[in-house]
This record gives sequence, structure tokens and C-alpha cells, in this order.
Amino acid sequence: QVQLVESGGGLVQSGGSLRLSCVASGNILNIFRMGWFRQAPGKQRELVAIITNSGSTNYANSIKGRFTISRDNAKNTVYLQMNNLKPEDTAVYYCNARIQSLTGIYDVWGQGTQVAVSS
Repeated sequence: QVQLVESGGGLVQSGGSLRLSCVASGNILNIFRMGWFRQAPGKQRELVAIITNSGSTNYANSIKGRFTISRDNAKNTVYLQMNNLKPEDTAVYYCNARIQSLTGIYDVWGQGTQVAVSS
């Protein structure tokens, strides 16, 4: 069984920074891509950023220039550095990964970590 565990959320003032981490564990043969999504109250879950195993990245327009996604393949870990946070960034942030295990290829989600930005 494969699982993702996020950490690093919290409460920060507008203009502040947070760094989220997500570690994948279990019977992992390969991780094709890792990424972050977020869901604000009353809104649909949306893509924040993704990164492939070769390092290619894609960002939502709303966070370009403020957030940076990176990954450490040796540690099966993806990071999201969030700078210049705004109140509209408040949401539950979910880690997602497409993972090949012994039994197949799966899209796996973490349990989510809350990010709250005060004005």
C-alpha cells in the first residue's frame, strides 16, 4: 500500500511564507509525477503546481512567481515553497502523486494540510 503524508501547513500573516512537504511511502517502484492541489471552503479542488520525475513543472496562474514546487526523488518527497502568501491562498492543500507500485499504477492523495492566511 502506498500513502502520502503532508506537513508544514499553519497560520501565517499576509505576505508571509510557508513550506509544505509531502512524503510518499510504501511499495513504490516509480513516481511519475507529484503535485499540490488546494480546496477552499465552498470551492472546487484546484491544481496549484505539479512536477514530473524529470523536473518539468506546471503552475496555476494565480500563484506563479510566488510558489515554487520541487522534489527530491531519492526521498520520494515533494515540496511547495509558498512566498508572499495572500488571504485568498487560504485552503486545505492536498498532495497528489501518480505512483507505480507492485500491483499497478495509482493516483494517490494525501490527507490534506490546512493553510490559513490572515490579512
